[in-house]
Amino acid sequence: MNAPTKDAPATAVSRASRVQHVVSPGGIAAWLVEDYAVPLVAMEFSFAGGAAQDPQGRAGAAALLAGLLDEGAGDLKAEAFHRALDDHAIRLRFSAERDEFFGHLQTLSRNSDKAFELLALALNAPRLDAEPLERVRGQINAALKRESADPDAMAARAWRRTAWAGHVYARSARGELGEIDGVTRDDLIALRMKMLARDTLKVAVVGAIDAATLARQLDALFASLPEKAELTPIPETEIQGLGQRIVVDYDVPQANIRFGRPGLARRDPDYIAAMVVNHILGGGAFTSRLWQEVREKRGLTYSVYSTLMTAERSPSFIGSTSTKNERAGESLNVIESECARLAAQGPTAEELDKAKKYLVGSYALRFDTSTKIAGHLLQLQREGFEASYLDRRNAEVEAVTLDDARRVAKRLIGDAKLLVAVVGRPEGLAEPAAA
Repeated sequence: MNAPTKDAPATAVSRASRVQHVVSPGGIAAWLVEDYAVPLVAMEFSFAGGAAQDPQGRAGAAALLAGLLDEGAGDLKAEAFHRALDDHAIRLRFSAERDEFFGHLQTLSRNSDKAFELLALALNAPRLDAEPLERVRGQINAALKRESADPDAMAARAWRRTAWAGHVYARSARGELGEIDGVTRDDLIALRMKMLARDTLKVAVVGAIDAATLARQLDALFASLPEKAELTPIPETEIQGLGQRIVVDYDVPQANIRFGRPGLARRDPDYIAAMVVNHILGGGAFTSRLWQEVREKRGLTYSVYSTLMTAERSPSFIGSTSTKNERAGESLNVIESECARLAAQGPTAEELDKAKKYLVGSYALRFDTSTKIAGHLLQLQREGFEASYLDRRNAEVEAVTLDDARRVAKRLIGDAKLLVAVVGRPEGLAEPAAA
């Protein structure tokens, strides 16, 4: 975010000062960073909802809708719509995550009018024709079938179904085999109408476009959408099954292990300290305790990590690894031991210093392309931050003290009980349950 603007040379300005708050005549708001260094425009936007809004027994509806919005709109059938995108070098796609529905647009600035025209059609007049509907459904089904035999995906599914049993989070955001076949065109129309609305819309734009032009385009894109979303309330939920080891019997040479427990919400005052603690435990490739103990010292795996997930209704702290079946018990024992050691003793001063330096230094990598910048600006809006947070974030990381880190390590990891799901024929664990 240090490239020169249209009217001013590059200077050592704050990141937040580069962000303009644009409000269209119709009241559509967006964050804009003007950047004329490269003749591109990148737009990222989101609506609340996502796969959590899939109708009962219709898991995959949001994913199917996301796959269809760029498959024809207005008078343009799918082939003509794709040709128009290709002819103007426009990248347009949609995606559905657990709690959000996303749109992504990237175009050359000289083609931005055409790009916004096609995006407006996709949002406001999608065709949802029968042929692309069945084609996209088939693509999702093919991916779900591949995942049904992929040990890593199987471990994630087994963990998710136990952790959030009875809750919509137990379902895959992509959909479920058998359920997506029942999703109808009417389901998609209803989902679009209740989810794609102006009151939950967040927009971030980066590139060669000025505020007045963007304001006009915002109205053309979004002003015709419903004013308010009609989302189904999603209840809060707690991760269940702490201390359980679920084994899914599968004839593969490696055991794929997924582990986790509750995490912290993004707006929790301890989140930044938890981020630092997680980096020390399993977030920092090559330097984390799990990497050093599981891979470097014992050679048990090629990869092991942990991360914080901030699902709105149930934030979590999860991790994953894979290892030879005969060493699965040993690997898991090391992971659980390192979790317990960090909870009991906290990090060292040296670990804390290295983690903070890495997290502060690597923050700049989120700003090296227009698409990354737009994505990060959108993320901050979704999390409820002002643009000023761009300048505060590193200071918050640097302010984490050793006492903070030790206190939050206890809070995050607690008694170190993990919900564990293993796919394979692991040795040294409990007897396998039914697959």
